[in-house]
Amino acid sequence: MTVVAFDVWMKDVQVQMEAALLQHLPAVTLIPTRLHEAMHYAVLDGGKRVRPLLVHAAGALFDADAAELARAGAAIEMIHAYSLVHDDMPCMDDDALRRGKPTVHVKYDEAMALLVGDALQSQAFDVLANGNVAPAQQLAMVRLLAQASGSLGMCGGQAIDLASVGLSLSLPELEQMHQLKTGALLRAAVLLGGMAGKVLSKEEAVALDKYAVAIGLAFQVVDDILDATADSATLGKTAGKDAADNKPTYVSILGLEQSKTLAETLRSDAHSALEQFGDKARRLREIADLIVQRKA
Repeated sequence: MTVVAFDVWMKDVQVQMEAALLQHLPAVTLIPTRLHEAMHYAVLDGGKRVRPLLVHAAGALFDADAAELARAGAAIEMIHAYSLVHDDMPCMDDDALRRGKPTVHVKYDEAMALLVGDALQSQAFDVLANGNVAPAQQLAMVRLLAQASGSLGMCGGQAIDLASVGLSLSLPELEQMHQLKTGALLRAAVLLGGMAGKVLSKEEAVALDKYAVAIGLAFQVVDDILDATADSATLGKTAGKDAADNKPTYVSILGLEQSKTLAETLRSDAHSALEQFGDKARRLREIADLIVQRKA
């Protein structure tokens, strides 16, 4: 059996997700047209689609239906996009560049950016709630995404991040912040992919959870490394903002070399968590490699 190369598989999923997002977003011709245009601007034509890639890779473990994976991937990418729109606003990180283009509040205005984020969040749950899985499973998936997005997940992590500017956090405190801010949505992507295929056993859920925790922290460690070492053109967003804003990071706490070592350790932990799934977890392992080895 011929195995498709990872970069070919990744590109195929990214193309599928672009089509799915376009399908599940309100058409730009619908009133209010400017809001819908800005939603398209925020979501389409940009990003690595790491979260939808995780959805598809986890779904492959249990032969999940392609349409359900596309739906779950679109929903979680809308949540991610909404968080970026709000994160870039002047009241948060005040950034002018995202994915190599002006941020939504710069392209449109602050009020529109606020509405875009609100509308994308609502749209995500509308999309996920209209799937064709069993009702109890669908409810569990909606609840998982809600918890990952809220005060005990992504929003809570952002609140801790904002409150931590200028403070000296311990490593456990920094990890807790990023397990919420970044890790919660990555974990949801992995579990949603699995849940689109079946009701997960306790052992399956624990293994996927361990994998997700490892890649969630690795993603942020590498983000901190890149913020300290790459330029804005490479990143597609403003480089060096963490240091400029006096934010605690893995690099500021551990130093650059120890941060790189930690990223590699987390990659190994992610691989180890998938042992019970054998070769069917190939794509999840490859995504862990992608997260740690990426240059942007």
